[in-house]
Amino acid sequence: MAVSKKFSAPHLQTAYRAGLRDFGENYIQEFVEKRPQLEALTDARFHLIGHLQSNKARVATEIFQVVQTVDSIRLLERLNALSQVERRNAAYRESPKLEVMIEVKLSAEESKHGAKPEGLPSLLEAAARCPNLSLSGLMTMPPWHADPEHSRPYFQQLASLGREFQLPKLSMGMSNDLEVAIEEGATLIRVGTALFGPRPKPQPGGF
Repeated sequence: MAVSKKFSAPHLQTAYRAGLRDFGENYIQEFVEKRPQLEALTDARFHLIGHLQSNKARVATEIFQVVQTVDSIRLLERLNALSQVERRNAAYRESPKLEVMIEVKLSAEESKHGAKPEGLPSLLEAAARCPNLSLSGLMTMPPWHADPEHSRPYFQQLASLGREFQLPKLSMGMSNDLEVAIEEGATLIRVGTALFGPRPKPQPGGF
């Protein structure tokens, strides 16, 4: 998956022409501004990979096909309720359910979001009560480190949870540790810098 945050719509269009179909965005408002320029990317799938606040859930259901960062029962239930209404349009007729993944927090970093592993059974039970959502897997974000081997234990733990709860998709690994992630069972890697290069520096008044 191409992580396209901070890059303009023409960058996504170029990546699409090169054959990429899955794109990850971190910020709702940034993608709201880019989305109208991407209508011609008819079979592209847009993933929200940044933290989702409940008050922005409505917009998320309108512009993303996948939300990878669900971390609470409250957010699950809100996305389910909104999906029933917001996704009744031509763009989503073939895929009426919003695909979601549960973000799992496996590190002690305060800046990281996600559900605790011990909270997964309750979240899975709640997801089963959400007919408008399709729960497909788990996602995690290990602490960044120059040595990709530091990510391996986190990837191993997420893969173990995926097997335990029979969730087929594992979103883990970025440009610096994607090889390790694949070795440990990643089915979706989030690659930004290795595809697009260094991100543009924010402009005054920008994101």
